[in-house]
Amino acid sequence: MNGGLLAAILGLAVADSFNPVTIVAITLILLTVRRRPVTSALTFVLGAMSTVFVLGAVIFLGAGAAADAVGEGLLWLRRVVFLVAAATLVVAAVRRLRDRERRGVTLPAWFGVGTAFPLGILMTGADLPNAFPYFIAIERMIDAGTATGVGLLVLGGYAVVYCIPCLVLLALGMAHGRAVRSRLQRVVDRFSTGTVRRSVPAATVLLVLAVAVGSIAFWP
Repeated sequence: MNGGLLAAILGLAVADSFNPVTIVAITLILLTVRRRPVTSALTFVLGAMSTVFVLGAVIFLGAGAAADAVGEGLLWLRRVVFLVAAATLVVAAVRRLRDRERRGVTLPAWFGVGTAFPLGILMTGADLPNAFPYFIAIERMIDAGTATGVGLLVLGGYAVVYCIPCLVLLALGMAHGRAVRSRLQRVVDRFSTGTVRRSVPAATVLLVLAVAVGSIAFWP
């Protein structure tokens, strides 16, 4: 693996790390969990990190084997990545065509130290289909013929980078306590209350992006 490919994968990992699902989860832990919030948050992050690495390893090894066997592993992977991304944009466009009330976001009632790890797995696994930088990084490694050991090591690094914003947020919350929590609460209130107004221009832009992204899936 050359330096250019490694830098590209690092850039994809950094872009992927600003993931609203995991960041919101850490925010809610800081705001609502009163017993052992640091342990709960770290356990949640460990679950998220494990999901990113394990699922990435399965795709990397599986797609690589398919590419060696029938020569279509990369084509399949590229189509899945970009078609899922296009479908996500279409859904977002349709949602912008009508007013909708924002829904408050809360942790499940059963959340705690003992359940933080599986919740991290579930939330991250459910959101990964939308994380197309992740799949692009795997495709690039397969296309470059990256050795299995090196690829798994890079995926481990990707998983760590993926969780860095969560860890930074947690550290700030623990270090500065009330001030950080107050700001986070204002952000949560801003995005969990009120009405999102319909916007035809925004929906149009999202649909154009969906067509552009979807077309990439069928490039030769």
